[in-house]
Amino acid sequence: MVDPQHLQHVESDRSNESLFNIAKQARTLIIDMVWSAKSGHPGGSLSIIDVLTYLYFNELHVDPSDPENPSRDRFVMSKGHASPALYSILSLRGFFPQELLKDFRKINSKLEGHVHRGVPGIETSTGSLGQGIGIAVGMALTAKLDKKDYRVFVVIGDGEIEEGSVWESFMAASKYALDNLTIILDLNKIQLDGFTKDVMPLPDIESRVRSFGLNVRKFNGHNFDEIRNAIEFAKHEKGKPTLLIADTVKGKGVSYMENNPKYHGSPPASQEEYDLAIKEIGASKYEN
Repeated sequence: MVDPQHLQHVESDRSNESLFNIAKQARTLIIDMVWSAKSGHPGGSLSIIDVLTYLYFNELHVDPSDPENPSRDRFVMSKGHASPALYSILSLRGFFPQELLKDFRKINSKLEGHVHRGVPGIETSTGSLGQGIGIAVGMALTAKLDKKDYRVFVVIGDGEIEEGSVWESFMAASKYALDNLTIILDLNKIQLDGFTKDVMPLPDIESRVRSFGLNVRKFNGHNFDEIRNAIEFAKHEKGKPTLLIADTVKGKGVSYMENNPKYHGSPPASQEEYDLAIKEIGASKYEN
């Protein structure tokens, strides 16, 4: 197990291999959480976990001992059903004990199925798709009006961008020149009802988003060098918000979950599937 207390005191700019090992531990926790709860969303949690690992262990200015510090960077998980990913990372970062993960989705637990504000490190409750990005725009605008230099990051899903409120948020972010806002699109190509190309195709996302006034960059969401370069790109772009498109694999790291719509919202179906998932995650090799 990764010791969250140790991780709090490791210097930033960790090596790719260090980040990979943290992400591997987070993947294990994700599988444990949904298996224990017999419910949850492993696919989209596994697809975004490498990006979250980089953000929380190499980028975000946050303090687990002071989660409400007014100078902190803000992170919003707009695709709130991917709560296992964020909960696992927050526990590894030291915001709360890993022991709490065992109560995920259970009665009276703080760790609800969609991320919620009562958990240390969670900025806002989300789950109604298209809502979290609007909140993130408000946070970034507040920082501008108050002349604060904290940054706001928000993760949205590629099923979520079918919501009109997402595009309204893009327009507002552009109008107010929110260059302190970084939007990360988890392009894992699967949503609840199947593949996004079949449900509601959205070809040439980059040019469409640029037409709304945003900077855009696409990158491999499982390669820490590319994640790092994309984040640095967003930080140095001035006068516009940035959308970073993370090209990811739904269910990344577990063979039978990868690119399988079934595991958008289903845990391992049997003890054998659970054991295989844990084995494959533990046996994975650093390849970045």
